[in-house]
Amino acid sequence: MPLRLADGAPSLLIRRASYERVGLARASIDARLGLTEDEFRVEGDLVAIGPIYDDVALGEMIAELESLGLVYYEDFFDLSGNWPAWLALHVTA
Repeated sequence: MPLRLADGAPSLLIRRASYERVGLARASIDARLGLTEDEFRVEGDLVAIGPIYDDVALGEMIAELESLGLVYYEDFFDLSGNWPAWLALHVTA
């Protein structure tokens, strides 16, 4: 089932296999980004994190993913959330 992404703030999308390969833990991501339960979702082969309202924390998270060997656009990427509220964006892997 496609996941709806929020407008107005970035979301981070990670391939589930990549997420699992490097041993990421949801609890540490939740704590780092200050996420609510609904801001970390897994559907099929996709992990969707966000919206993320802290730009500095998002940048640090991206740097950490790259330091773990994940490749931007190949394993993960961020969507800006910069689209109008009347537009619904749904993602799936």
